[in-house]
Amino acid sequence: MSRASIPLTAVTARPDAGAPFSASEAGGLSTGGGTGKRAQIIAIYGKGGIGKSFTLANLSYMLAQQGRKVLLLGCDPKSDTTTLLFGGRACPTILATSASKKAAGEQVRIGDVCFKRDGVFAMELGGPEVGRGCGGRGIIHGFELLERLGFHDWDFDYVLLDFLGDVVCGGFGLPIARDLCQKVVVVGSNDLQSLYVANNVCSAVEYFRRLGGNVGVAGMVVNKDDGTGEAAQFAGAVGIPVLATIPANDEIRRLSASYQIVGRPGDTWAPLFEQLADNLAEAPPLHPRPLGQDELLALFSGRDTGVTVAMEPATLDDMCGQVAVAKPSLEVIYDEA
Repeated sequence: MSRASIPLTAVTARPDAGAPFSASEAGGLSTGGGTGKRAQIIAIYGKGGIGKSFTLANLSYMLAQQGRKVLLLGCDPKSDTTTLLFGGRACPTILATSASKKAAGEQVRIGDVCFKRDGVFAMELGGPEVGRGCGGRGIIHGFELLERLGFHDWDFDYVLLDFLGDVVCGGFGLPIARDLCQKVVVVGSNDLQSLYVANNVCSAVEYFRRLGGNVGVAGMVVNKDDGTGEAAQFAGAVGIPVLATIPANDEIRRLSASYQIVGRPGDTWAPLFEQLADNLAEAPPLHPRPLGQDELLALFSGRDTGVTVAMEPATLDDMCGQVAVAKPSLEVIYDEA
């Protein structure tokens, strides 16, 4: 299907929607009104540009084709989680729509912010423009709006949350800190920066579990894999499984750049996302063991990381650009009686 022909089909609200959920019960969220069905709410974290949106768009599409009811929720201020799903088209964000509706004296409706394609339901929280607000606070406000829209009563098998992992403020850590999900998945590659972010996410999970939280790490998706193996070593070292490995392939890059789904049943790359869907469904939330900085660096050769570089302490002469003159102290010294 071409980019221009992909529709943004609005979603109609259920008549009984509207009951908010509390943070304490969200980790065990039972969706679907009185059906008692337990949704898997999964937060995906990773370094910016590592491929979270690519992974989630194809994963959500595959899950829907397998008969699961899926909500894909973008929680990145860039609002790019759903663009691949909709062939490059921008999904109206919850925050921007809420602001415009409030100015007009109107209420936000489901059909204003939630759209669907081939069985996948998708929404974007959005965020402030550059320099005009706090992205983390926008995330918190966005979830408050979701509560008012009746998130507790929505009937889904999977709710997939796309979160930026580079930012460590409380808003972006919301699913982990408040048990808004059951499992976390980290997306990384064979590079130090993406694994540094993945390690930070594992540290956050363990920190909040020590405080009584219930969120665990289901595993890691290795994206843009070049075969060097550092990401797999990292996963093994922290004690989480690799759920799927997506190669650094020019065809995948080209199709993704033109906003095409590669995770269609029967297509060349479908087995990757079928495996990811199956592994994600079965993976339990685990306690990771985050690595220290030296352990993280040890995954790479010293030549790659600069681990052999000596750190020479600076002197006052260095800072002043000349020989520093010792000045007499003004401290008063009293003799002991």
